[in-house]
Amino acid sequence: MNRTAPTLRPTLQRAAHVQRGFTLTEGLICVTVLLLALSAALPGFGTARDQRRVEGAAAQLETDLQLTRSLAVAQNRTVRFEIGRDDHGTCYVVHNGAAGDCTCSPQGAVCKAGLQAHRHQHFAEDTGVTVQANVGSMVFDPLKGTVSPTATLRVEAARFSIRQVVNIMGRIRSCSPEGTMPGYKPC
Repeated sequence: MNRTAPTLRPTLQRAAHVQRGFTLTEGLICVTVLLLALSAALPGFGTARDQRRVEGAAAQLETDLQLTRSLAVAQNRTVRFEIGRDDHGTCYVVHNGAAGDCTCSPQGAVCKAGLQAHRHQHFAEDTGVTVQANVGSMVFDPLKGTVSPTATLRVEAARFSIRQVVNIMGRIRSCSPEGTMPGYKPC
């Protein structure tokens, strides 16, 4: 028995020393499968990114419209919400002046002397998001909180669009033309 025990031991040691890891072929197959899955998912990420950009811009626009109305009532003076376009994109500015007294640029709002811009938002052309409206500016009345004129503002990107409809009472309703944005009522 003593003689067979030493000969079995090296055999067991060799059997226990199994090679671990992947072969080059197995590694290449895994990388190929991962690349195929990634290439199928990438277009979805771009679509989701564009959708989130439009949703974020629309939410900011709605918040700033509500801010404009609140400022008019709190300061007991008219406050203007003005939409514009410059060489670098689209923008809007909230201020106390007349139409055209404040303009916006990527660096900030530029107002005539004595005027204050309360809020400014610029959407650079390279982001793909634009803000447009059927009016150039809206004035919020301090006594009633009403707005004149009523407006429809559009936040758009290549495949998505959200409309902010501002009624005479200064209330905002959001919708999406032809249901292009999930979660929004169609306009």
